[in-house]
Amino acid sequence: MPLNTIALELVPPNTDRGAEYARDEAREVLQYSAEAGIAGRIGHVTIPGMIAEDADRPIELKPKLDVLDYWSAIHPELPGVQGMCTQVTSFLNESALRSRLTGLGEAGFDGIIFVGVPRTMNDGEGGGVAPTDALSKFDDVVPNRGVILIPTRDGEQGRFDFKCDHGATFWMTQLLYSDAIVDFLSEYSRISEHRPEILLSFGFVPKLESKVRLIDWLIQDPGNPAVAAEQEFVRGLAASEPEIKRRRLLDLYKRVIDGVAELGYPLSLHFEAPYGVSKPAFDTFAEMLDYWSPQS
Repeated sequence: MPLNTIALELVPPNTDRGAEYARDEAREVLQYSAEAGIAGRIGHVTIPGMIAEDADRPIELKPKLDVLDYWSAIHPELPGVQGMCTQVTSFLNESALRSRLTGLGEAGFDGIIFVGVPRTMNDGEGGGVAPTDALSKFDDVVPNRGVILIPTRDGEQGRFDFKCDHGATFWMTQLLYSDAIVDFLSEYSRISEHRPEILLSFGFVPKLESKVRLIDWLIQDPGNPAVAAEQEFVRGLAASEPEIKRRRLLDLYKRVIDGVAELGYPLSLHFEAPYGVSKPAFDTFAEMLDYWSPQS
């Protein structure tokens, strides 16, 4: 069954901030949701399993609460909200990964996105289970098995088809700052009968991005002109006044929804605020939901 959800990504805090900081963040989610008029509409929280990546990450990656510890802190504050998470598979053997996935399911995670090695490593490194193998090996443990979709990445059509064949039930897109996903899914719908659920990811861009450039780093793909155009769009958003920024993000959202809504894929939404939840972010997400929602 499709997730058919509106998901909000929340990143575990640094371990030195503790569980109370996490609970405060969950309460902020409730507050901003109510103020934006979308109380009760968030169906899932997505929690990324954080691992060390490139040394040039704009914000230093310090030790963070484990996904399960974070979820146990925030879940009581978010009644009716289910959990999703990303799980790195490449550093765990089959037995250890099965144990981890079983624990996540018992804790209330009904969707798990399998991810592999960081981009500083090559596919196949890590010594554990490859994400594609995990899709089929753990279909008895995880009913909703997801992977990441980057529509601007070279060769992504082939990856998409291969992982659908191996049991991916849903795909969560990388943050979308262009409508490249429209052409990607339109083309795939012509060549394949696979129709996995697509979680369309949209992220708020605060003014701080002009200084820190975290989103620029997250979506980078050196030498890819399509991504360079997305990075330019992000820079323009960061420098824009709030009303202009909201309108440009809403225009992008409309183009994506209008382009993919009739292609036959079950659609869900995934909202991100990479610098932390805020009232402007929730106001923007609320306007998007006014235009289209999987709950409509």
